[in-house]
Amino acid sequence: MNKNFIAAIVMMCMCTFANAQRISRVTIMNSGALNGFSVLTSPDNVTINLSPDGDITEFGTEYQSERIQDYTRIEKYLGRVEYYTNMDDAAFRGKVKYIGGTQIMYYASYEADSLKGKVKSIGIVQLDYYRPYDDAIVRGKIKSFGSNAVTYYTSFDNEALRGKLKSLGSVQLTYYSSYDDKAFKGKVKSIGNVNYTYYSSFDRNYAGSFKTGTQNVYANGINFYIKY
Repeated sequence: MNKNFIAAIVMMCMCTFANAQRISRVTIMNSGALNGFSVLTSPDNVTINLSPDGDITEFGTEYQSERIQDYTRIEKYLGRVEYYTNMDDAAFRGKVKYIGGTQIMYYASYEADSLKGKVKSIGIVQLDYYRPYDDAIVRGKIKSFGSNAVTYYTSFDNEALRGKLKSLGSVQLTYYSSYDDKAFKGKVKSIGNVNYTYYSSFDRNYAGSFKTGTQNVYANGINFYIKY
């Protein structure tokens, strides 16, 4: 068999595995608080939503409205869904095991107390978490998705920033501080190189609404979505 053909097959397989699961979206509330992360599986195209603490909040096929801009909802996935049974480790009994061809694994009962039952991997993507010895405001939160580190503003930062997402991989986020106008303090100030401004408390009809910026920012292949 031609060596170039074999090399091409190997490269295709590597690309398939590399793209099998990926962070597709980060949802941030209008207040600036982190709502959660979404992982998209391939080839099943199932969206798995995770809380900042790593709990699976919902999963299914994402429907996007053609008539209402930025409106999406999760619909029930009709493919393969399997759950861990009573024969499995106590930390993940009853939790979802397979969604389509993607296996979900959890930290077991014999692992650190702070990790027990948390999602350990989604397909080939490994998850890690902040531990009890870390700053109190970040303890238990997702610390990394594979090679993407996740950082948060800590209890030492300005009070309007504490606990909010600071970076995901190479993408940096900033927020307005408690010293800024009350209509937009704590709200997103920048995501990557996209800056946000808002109408102030003096603009009574629009106070706190976007003045510049966009609801969706695509950076490093991830959709950072600000949810009203």
